[in-house]
Amino acid sequence: MRESFLSADAPVIVQGMTGRAGRTHTLSMRAYGTNIVGGVSPRDEDVGGIPVFRTCAEAVAVTGAVASVAIVPPLAVLPAILDAIAAGIRTVVTITEGMPIHDAVKAKHAVAAASARWIGASTPGIAIPGRMKLGFLPDVSLAPGRLGVMAKSGTLSYEVCHRLVARGLGQSLWVGVGGDPVKGTRFADMLPHFAQDAGTDALVIIGEIGGNEEEELAAAIRDQGFAKPVYALVAGQAAREGVTMGHAGALIHGNVGTVESKSAALRGAGALVFTRIQDLVDAVAG
Repeated sequence: MRESFLSADAPVIVQGMTGRAGRTHTLSMRAYGTNIVGGVSPRDEDVGGIPVFRTCAEAVAVTGAVASVAIVPPLAVLPAILDAIAAGIRTVVTITEGMPIHDAVKAKHAVAAASARWIGASTPGIAIPGRMKLGFLPDVSLAPGRLGVMAKSGTLSYEVCHRLVARGLGQSLWVGVGGDPVKGTRFADMLPHFAQDAGTDALVIIGEIGGNEEEELAAAIRDQGFAKPVYALVAGQAAREGVTMGHAGALIHGNVGTVESKSAALRGAGALVFTRIQDLVDAVAG
């Protein structure tokens, strides 16, 4: 794998592994091929033979883990991130919904100071299809291929990728950046990877109303001279001003964060923009 911050065989720990959700997703990730080497929990019990440690520092010292998936309650996400990066973890994925915004701001600054990468909050995860996944991206929508995928919405991306896989088109890397207003990794942050990755031929963006992330991506495409085809879905055409659409960040205010403003920015950067899933799928499949 050519990924600069995560390799397909990276040793991974799961924070909160002994909880009900932690157990379920740990075993699912391992079954997919992820190299789960340990967990972090106050409970002194293993999960499927995977050892459990009390802290990330202990887990990293014993296992050499470089990545973590945190499956913990909302108020425990920030402490989990801080514990992980203090132990030297380079990539942290947090799947929990409802992380307080002020905690997310603190986490974003801490991760940047540690030169680590945070995927989340509230993300379905990240996957190198056919090799590993961190989170709960559905196996039926994953397949090795040459499309880079970035998505705010988990469910929309599942459907898009499921239809593309049915047409024989898989993914080189799938990143769920999440729909929260404050997050660790934004669309533009991943653009250099997809530009440099010889295994990625085109980029599929699953966006939605709210915030300026798609406009920010459009500016990065222009500024960085991104030369690969970009296909973008912008969801939320029927949403009303001032009403959230599922995600905390999916909120429009006046002309900011609308389908129209995002579509215009992306088209101005050379992307093909769609508001219907099937139209995007047909265009990508050619």
